Amino acid sequence: MIKCPICGKPTAWRDNPNRPFCSERCRVIDLGNWSSEEYHVSIPITDVDERAEESPSDDRRSEERR
Repeated sequence: MIKCPICGKPTAWRDNPNRPFCSERCRVIDLGNWSSEEYHVSIPITDVDERAEESPSDDRRSEERR
């Protein structure tokens, strides 16, 4: 059993078409949170190759943002 990330209700992982949510209602609430920008990615997504090309001073600035 896991807790639903929206309401906290215990819910089964197996055979649950809405996992990790307990119901379609909680799944739709979560989708609405993303679409209304209540959730966001904390740092910009960068390609692995781009990160390898960053200078050491860029790495320090990246760590400060975390």
